[in-house]
Amino acid sequence: MIRGLRWLVAVGCAAMFGAQAQTEVAFDSLDRRGGQVVTLKAWWFGVDKRQAPAVVLLHGCSGPYDHRGRLGERMREYAQLFNQQGMHALVVDSLTPRGETELCTQRVGTRQVTQANRRLDALASLHWLAQRPDVDAQRLGLVGWSNGGSTVLSTTNLRQREVRDAPLQPAFAVAFYPGCEADLRRGYQPSAPLLVLVGEADDWTPAAPCHALAAQAGIDGGAGSPAVQIEAYAGAYHGFDSHAPVRVRKEVPNGLHPGEGVHVGGNPEALQRSRQRLIEFIAPWVGR
Repeated sequence: MIRGLRWLVAVGCAAMFGAQAQTEVAFDSLDRRGGQVVTLKAWWFGVDKRQAPAVVLLHGCSGPYDHRGRLGERMREYAQLFNQQGMHALVVDSLTPRGETELCTQRVGTRQVTQANRRLDALASLHWLAQRPDVDAQRLGLVGWSNGGSTVLSTTNLRQREVRDAPLQPAFAVAFYPGCEADLRRGYQPSAPLLVLVGEADDWTPAAPCHALAAQAGIDGGAGSPAVQIEAYAGAYHGFDSHAPVRVRKEVPNGLHPGEGVHVGGNPEALQRSRQRLIEFIAPWVGR
């Protein structure tokens, strides 16, 4: 545990090494549903290095901002963590360009911003990165949390026509506590190596469908198919990589236990282990 704490301190102290200040950027989504162009807002965290790998960071249902309207702690920390590893990072806002600030309290069937919208945002983000001269288009990644983790699954599922037809695929993908039910039902055929990180106590996006998705992908994939890896943390709830204590959000619909709300909050051991696992997983695309 001491080693893990030292590692976290080292990341915190070195996070901005070789990194540039965050810059707001804008580009169009591939989403043309309704006949209108959606211009996405995003935050660019670049490293002072040409032809570096880059990663798209996809926020959860609360959006990328904190209650003050600033880019939230999770997005800033992970952008800086990837910068410290020598990767550019792009935080993409899928909500405010569509007039929404959060989705968490909305039932899935009533949401105006859907996984179809977010999948097209993610594909557009990869395309935007690939056009930059300081980005190595062969080393692009997708990383998402909760609803954004579900977007990672959707954007790497070759059963989706838009994914199959996309001229560019990510080299790797990571999903933190995603909702796995939709892609489990559809059938998941990964376009890239995928790491799924889940909490076994999660009562918002349960771990069981993610275990089933990883197992089914392994059975269906065959030789040469990208691997799906899953790591689960005992006793960890949704948002286990947060620094906030666990609390119950009564306003969030709970599909498993209606009316009871959901547990959300950090687990220090799961936080440390998941970040270490993340860095180990992305290492092949960093060290070229």
